Amino acid sequence: MCGLAGEFRRDATRADVATVERMATTMCDRGPDGSGVWAQGPVALGHRRLKIIDLSAASGQPIVDSAAGLTGVFNGCIYNYRELRAELQAKGHHFFSSGDSEVVVKAYAEWGLDFVDHLVGMFAVAISERDTGRLVLARDRLGIKPLYLAESPDVVRFASTLPALLAGGGVDTTIDPVALAHYLSFHSIVPPPRTILRGVTKLPPATVRVYEPDGRTHERVYWDPPFLRRPEHTGWSEKDWQDALLESLTTAVRRRMVADVPVGVLLSGGLDSSLVVALLAGEGQRGLSTFSIGFDAVGGREGDEFRYSDVVAKTFDTDHHQIRVAAQDLVPPLEAAVAAMSEPMVSHDCVAFYLLSQEVSRHVKVVQSGQGADEILAGYHWYPPLHRIDREQALDTYAQAFFDRDAAGLARVLNPDWLADGDPARAFVAGHLARPGAQTAVDAGLRLDTQIMLTDDPVKRVDNMTMAHGLEARVPFLDHEFVELAAACPPELKLAQGGKGVLKEIGRRVLPHEVIDRPKGYFPVPGLTHLEGKLLDRVRDALSAPEARRRDLFRADYVNALLDAPNAELTPLNGNKLWQLGLLEMWLQSHGID
Repeated sequence: MCGLAGEFRRDATRADVATVERMATTMCDRGPDGSGVWAQGPVALGHRRLKIIDLSAASGQPIVDSAAGLTGVFNGCIYNYRELRAELQAKGHHFFSSGDSEVVVKAYAEWGLDFVDHLVGMFAVAISERDTGRLVLARDRLGIKPLYLAESPDVVRFASTLPALLAGGGVDTTIDPVALAHYLSFHSIVPPPRTILRGVTKLPPATVRVYEPDGRTHERVYWDPPFLRRPEHTGWSEKDWQDALLESLTTAVRRRMVADVPVGVLLSGGLDSSLVVALLAGEGQRGLSTFSIGFDAVGGREGDEFRYSDVVAKTFDTDHHQIRVAAQDLVPPLEAAVAAMSEPMVSHDCVAFYLLSQEVSRHVKVVQSGQGADEILAGYHWYPPLHRIDREQALDTYAQAFFDRDAAGLARVLNPDWLADGDPARAFVAGHLARPGAQTAVDAGLRLDTQIMLTDDPVKRVDNMTMAHGLEARVPFLDHEFVELAAACPPELKLAQGGKGVLKEIGRRVLPHEVIDRPKGYFPVPGLTHLEGKLLDRVRDALSAPEARRRDLFRADYVNALLDAPNAELTPLNGNKLWQLGLLEMWLQSHGID
């Protein structure tokens, strides 16, 4: 787990090493344990290292393989690197390190652009070919590891964070109206390749992109699992599905223990993270470090779920850390969380993850998390309505449950100069839901959330907040083989028992019943769910700042009405609409975008 940066010149000049170093330096939080830079002609690569596998200097990056004529930088973790190493050695490759970074480069040397098909893990990769002048970029199947780009006719720059690209200079930082429409409609989700800034894009998940020295670019999507019932599963009983998913998930959590440092678990007390703890205990893990966070209650709303996490910790005899955050001024941690965001994210969970990661990083460098189970196994409230309709009706049903605004709503919020044509979010979701490869409306909704919403909201949130403290988060529910199996599982098994029914039945085999049969919980930050006091003042200041006035994104009458009643207008997902606007301005101002 690290941060990477690079430059690829298209104008036949030499790469600017100082710029790449400057970009990489902004990511010292992601990689506090080491740094490196390499340059040859039109290409320069930079890296910040977090030591997790092979703690020696041999695995420092960039990785240079002179024999193969390859140089690479890599962010993430390859869980099957030992198996791949043995396979590559049998094919005649020689290794100078014992880590996964070199395995990635050697895999490319052996299989070329198909190297990604052999990798099990989370990754963003950049590889430079000495002899052809080609640059290859790749991103993992679920987009767990980010990769941002700023391109012009003369140069391509790339980095693990958007702020790193800004540090490189020369980026068009004007707002993209289509991305702005997505942000305000699709609950802050801006699908790839767009970001909120015109001059920055992101490589989509499951994509390999090639930049040729003559200016040509080509790419392929290497993973797009079908959300269909498969012939090989014909006749499977509910128990067969439970057995298969349990085996696959057990493999996933076992894979994610691969490290040369201790691995802990973020334990919320919910089904998903509790199951990760139970499966690790079943694999023989003893004294596992687990971490839970709780906040003081505000206005009668509870701010912790310790009663559940304590039960799990006691049952499996973990080394449990209960992190209590007393009532405090939440503005400073909010400011820090916003500064850590590569893109604006409205979820108040960001502050909780930021504070949790800050504390956890004092104890371990790696944690497993239950992130992704709801999107993979139908845990949200908008999936049951999809089960009762035909695929042709999926758009309206999904939009009613998830969208914050329609085109008319955007016209109420945005000044005319910032309105995109039509309704971009609705058009995007309509196209995704209509794609072939999904059998039912539920399948289409789950595919949309797995491939788009999950990547550009919760996964990005966890990556940004944990890496702000040099903490690596691993997500076993996003093991691609587990996702493929879950995609084939009949929707009715996933929707049972109020959602995630098949997972709940798996949980009954290994977990205390009170952890399973309980109301669905969320990461509670009571002080952020109701805007008042200093937080409201901070939002007001952001929306009235000189930069905000110059941008003039939002209609003054709409903003003033929200400020007069700051908690009156909520989204279908109970998000605060004033918070959406204020957070966007806070993010822009935090990153020096005028």
